[in-house]
Amino acid sequence: MNEKPIYIFGHKNPDTDSVCGAIALSYLKNHLGMNTTPAVLGNINNETKYALDKFGFKHIYRLNDVKLQIKDVDYHRNCYIDKNLSIKDAFDYMNKYSLTGIPVVENKNQYYGYVSLKEISKEIINGDYHKIDTSYGNILNIVKGEKLLKYDKEITGTVLAATYAHSTFLERVTLTNEHILVIGDRRAILDYAISCKVKLIILVANSEITPELLQKAKRNKVNIIKTSLNSYEVNKLLSLSNYIKNIIRPEGSHTFNEVDYLSDFYEKSRTLKHTNYPILTRKNECKGMLTLTDTNNVNKKQVILVDHNNFSQSVDGLDEAEIMEIIDHHNIGNVMTKKPINFRNSRTGSVSTIVYDMYNEANVTIPKNIAGILASAIISDTLLLTSPTTTPRDVQALQNLSKIAQIDYETYGKELLVKGMSIKGLSCEAILHKDFKTYKVDEEMIGIGQILTTDFSTLKKKLNEMVEYLNTTASKEGYKVLTLFVTDIFDNISYCIYNDHADDVLMQGFKLDKIYQGIPLQGIVSRKIQIVPNIMEVLDR
Repeated sequence: MNEKPIYIFGHKNPDTDSVCGAIALSYLKNHLGMNTTPAVLGNINNETKYALDKFGFKHIYRLNDVKLQIKDVDYHRNCYIDKNLSIKDAFDYMNKYSLTGIPVVENKNQYYGYVSLKEISKEIINGDYHKIDTSYGNILNIVKGEKLLKYDKEITGTVLAATYAHSTFLERVTLTNEHILVIGDRRAILDYAISCKVKLIILVANSEITPELLQKAKRNKVNIIKTSLNSYEVNKLLSLSNYIKNIIRPEGSHTFNEVDYLSDFYEKSRTLKHTNYPILTRKNECKGMLTLTDTNNVNKKQVILVDHNNFSQSVDGLDEAEIMEIIDHHNIGNVMTKKPINFRNSRTGSVSTIVYDMYNEANVTIPKNIAGILASAIISDTLLLTSPTTTPRDVQALQNLSKIAQIDYETYGKELLVKGMSIKGLSCEAILHKDFKTYKVDEEMIGIGQILTTDFSTLKKKLNEMVEYLNTTASKEGYKVLTLFVTDIFDNISYCIYNDHADDVLMQGFKLDKIYQGIPLQGIVSRKIQIVPNIMEVLDR
């Protein structure tokens, strides 16, 4: 099973058929062993909500886009180091994974900063070899030592090597509790150092300490480490035991969020010209690091399209996703794929009729709630079997599904359709986009909205306002034809409202002698087979 789900969704401005068809198809696919999630591409209308509520579907995922995001890249996940690790640890980590830098984190993986090989190189060459700010554990690890005495977790101080003769050392050197002494088998100096309560004694070359001095060190709480390394080796390594946090890049590093779009990353990275970028959550938690070469390995989002096969009607970023399958009942659109897919397109009144057939073909029992939403979708898209798009398959499917759902489809169907008809209080924009689709003929854009109502008089009162909105929108968004069809399914009629430049196209398309705003078109109720083809044919001449 896929780790990431395959999204199944219908078109923008979702209607009952696209929403319910996606839910039902997702249930079927999951039953057959796939990992899918049904989704919608916009607000759910009242009709659809009524159907979903009736059959117990309270929530459906809203999908805004399927653009490639950083989280879709196989970047260096969990690639970071704690700020309290040593410079040597950071270098070893980067060397192991062939990195030139690495994010640094603190408690609960909160992002602290970024360090690169450049900062480490500067520290090795120009750093203060005498100053140490680190932990006992870091020093112990770096000198491969043995813990003799430990009283302090943090070790801060100045490194001093006992290279003088003991008499000279005792004369010239004043020790304090801020000194870190690197020393061999020199009893007198050891005794003096312990008396001064130095911060740390590092015994080199496996030098021994007498029991008496060890007891004295315990009383004075002096930290002691023993190592087989010689003084030169220890002194060379000690500066690399410092906390990596002490050499964090002062100007910081540009970071990205996992949900950032990959296109935005490309654009910004071209300006920044860095190689590595820490990846954070919105809560500043570090998830890892993205290198430029990581972007060669991308896992595209996988999708299944229902009730459409046209880019303009689909989710934003569809060209960046992998289309796995298409189930539709419309004319063939402009969706292109890079490899063969299952494309099922049938001449039915509802895409949910096709989904119903798929259940039967797979010999999968349809649950009552799934049957209910499939029946709702068929009722909606066929206008309760009155639309000219209705086929015998739709009729048979609705009859069978109604039995499973235990509903009287005629009674329930009228209730359902009425729920979607109200336009009271809606703006012109909301009315147009209640059920709106965009089409293209060559370079010409067509926008067709359709609403169902039993009361055209309500809309007629704001006819001038609606026309003005259509004209403004058409001009702004580049539509050649922008129309709203107000359909009364019970009287089998649609009233047409349109932008000013569309009158000639509409007159030719519907063979009209004259045209005016709100003109009644008797028998015209189907956008799919009566409206769209007529308009497209005129523009295609």
